[in-house]
Amino acid sequence: MGISDLDPDAHGRRPWNAGNMVGAKRPLKPRDVWAIRFFLDEHRRLRDRALFDLAIDSKLRGCDIVKMKIGDIAAGGAIRNRATVVQQKTKRPVQFEFMTEARQTLLTWLNRRGGTHDDFIFPSRVNYTGHLSTRQYARLVDEWVGAAGLNVHEYGTHSMRRTKASMIYKATGNLRAIQILLGHSNIENTVRYLGVDIDDAIALAERTEI
Repeated sequence: MGISDLDPDAHGRRPWNAGNMVGAKRPLKPRDVWAIRFFLDEHRRLRDRALFDLAIDSKLRGCDIVKMKIGDIAAGGAIRNRATVVQQKTKRPVQFEFMTEARQTLLTWLNRRGGTHDDFIFPSRVNYTGHLSTRQYARLVDEWVGAAGLNVHEYGTHSMRRTKASMIYKATGNLRAIQILLGHSNIENTVRYLGVDIDDAIALAERTEI
């Protein structure tokens, strides 16, 4: 059997995914979330703790999180209970909630950070008028999950986006709610995103008595 010209090995090139785990990144479990929070608190990494809590509650993509401005989440010296962000990928607005942990850490961070409503929540350390880069955010996520004893190849920035959505789905089985929270255009995307399969469907059915 010959080798196709489309095969990277035919030209001596190493496939881009050789040795890497590809596919959807796993969501964090509740114990993982608290392990990361403990690590960040122990090392007094206030900015990272605020970034982590915002990522979990917002369920946003990394490109949207790093571009958020103080005025998106704060008003009158307090953190809003809810915020709305227009997603870069879909150009669709999505609303999310702030839980107590996120409100507390974000307010503490903003008090230390200073700035105006037009400033980015997480500024770049290279250019203070710019925002934290998505590449740096990804590096931070790798560090967080590694500190929690998790395999960094199985988790990524999308793990932050999927974590709370997966927890809500497991608690309620409400795909429509998850679709709205993630800002997906159709529910099929949500099904694929959560990895819903026949076992999930049967488990939900078994909990429903008629």
